[in-house]
Amino acid sequence: MSLAASPGLDASVLVLNKLYMAVQVISARRAFCLLFKDLAEVVTLDDGHYQSYDFHSWREVSAARARFKDPDDDYVRTVHFEIQAPRVIRLFGYDRLPKQRVKFNRRNIFARDGNRCQYCGKKFATSELSLDHVMPRFRGGEATWENIVCACLRCNVKKGGRTPREANMKLFREPVRPKTSPVLSLKLSHRKYESWKTFLDNAYWSVELS
Repeated sequence: MSLAASPGLDASVLVLNKLYMAVQVISARRAFCLLFKDLAEVVTLDDGHYQSYDFHSWREVSAARARFKDPDDDYVRTVHFEIQAPRVIRLFGYDRLPKQRVKFNRRNIFARDGNRCQYCGKKFATSELSLDHVMPRFRGGEATWENIVCACLRCNVKKGGRTPREANMKLFREPVRPKTSPVLSLKLSHRKYESWKTFLDNAYWSVELS
């Protein structure tokens, strides 16, 4: 199978283990590779009923759906046919439980804070934000969920090596360790990924993005 360059290949796909528990989010490009190798199947929820498709049957379903495309649908064109990027796939041979711990990284911190400076409260592009230690590093402040926040460059300079109280600055929101993936929460806010909600129980587990 040869996939042409297409924005649909970058769409996100929720991955379930064989017990229908969500374990990861991957790109549609990677999902198609798993489907083509018969390592996974597409899972949909239609009128309250679960449906599963292998690569070839999903190709047929995609052809039928292509006549009634939704603006949120992602399609990928190959040399010989067009196929819809799935939203959810299930692995046949993977039964491990999902990871419970959200990765502490720059992407998840920006997502947790919603790209909002935690001092002035304004939203900025990622390139215009920095990460600030609430308790400065040289005073023992650690790089933890509870001590790192997004800050615009102006507020970061204004705060300097002081605590918010010393700089007469108030935090927009107290930083905490998220119970679920912040990036996943952002995905769920988009209509195109609404179908994921059926497979998510945020009170029990969190999905790790890769």
